[in-house]
Amino acid sequence: MPAADAPALHKGVLYALLAAALFGASTPFAKTLVGQVEPVMLAGLLYLGSGVGLLACFIVRAVVQRGRPDQHLPVALSAPDLPWLGGAIVAGGIAGPVLLMLGLRLMPASSASLLLNMEGVLTALLAWFVFKENFDRRILLGMLLIVAAGALLSWQQMPVAGAPWGAFAIVGACLCWAIDNNLTRKVSASDPLQIAAIKGLAAGAVNLVIALALGAALPAAARIGLAAAVGFCGYGLSLVMFVLALRHLGTARTGAYFSAAPFVGAALALPMLGEVPGAGFWIAAALMGAGLALHLTESHAHEHQHTALAHAHQHTHDAHHQHAHDAGWDGSEPHAHDHVHAPQRHAHQHYPDIHHRHEH
Repeated sequence: MPAADAPALHKGVLYALLAAALFGASTPFAKTLVGQVEPVMLAGLLYLGSGVGLLACFIVRAVVQRGRPDQHLPVALSAPDLPWLGGAIVAGGIAGPVLLMLGLRLMPASSASLLLNMEGVLTALLAWFVFKENFDRRILLGMLLIVAAGALLSWQQMPVAGAPWGAFAIVGACLCWAIDNNLTRKVSASDPLQIAAIKGLAAGAVNLVIALALGAALPAAARIGLAAAVGFCGYGLSLVMFVLALRHLGTARTGAYFSAAPFVGAALALPMLGEVPGAGFWIAAALMGAGLALHLTESHAHEHQHTALAHAHQHTHDAHHQHAHDAGWDGSEPHAHDHVHAPQRHAHQHYPDIHHRHEH
């Protein structure tokens, strides 16, 4: 395996685990707001806090980087990216939360939590069978162990199952988020901060309007501030890390690592909320660890063909980026610009990242 490829592989895993940790850690904090803020209103405030916070970061970055050459700046979204991003926003930011709230009204929350583990499964199934990402038995087994761990964490005090329509709504929400994850992968080479800010602002504004239309009232300023802070960290920064992971790992593997989020939330809730773990928690921890270990020790290498490809993203001159530059380049890396990949055939370890979306 070329040495130049190793940092990108490790970086992708780190991004995915950071995304899971941020999102999982937000759950105990969001739980303190449940019952105090109407659910759809809370969803709107979380997403809006994410979008506004990331927009502020986007503006600050633009001011700091003013006057720098374009090739030193992240690649902005382009016109061909907009349909993919729009579909992701509609599916994951609007339809998903609405279906979730409908499901929560029709079935117990603990039952809904159990069904929410379907997101990882549906994300992987869409990635593997619709978007043609590669997988093998090791990756499949790792995914099953991670999903089983998440299901086990949700099983405690499981009441009688709710109405079928509630279950259908929850599974529908999971399908929406699975579609969102796969569509977002299509734009993952672009600026993740811009992507996450737009998704947060759009989803937050729509959910807030829906909540107000349903008669919900805005909570006190302190609760709005707390919801915004939780949304910025647990939804905004987490989504930025998730998009970066998609760029390096592909959808199914990113989704698998992200499935560690329930365990992170549960582990944080122990000291924060004074909860006492039962045997199920430790069994789930073992399953989660085994599943992550299978993914972390994955080795996927074979001879493969790169077809001609033209795109733009931040990169260094590794084995996949041996192109010429114009006179305006000052030699610094990483940098971003439109570049062309010539056809190439070679063998090395790789993930289904933005350069390895070939068939197997």
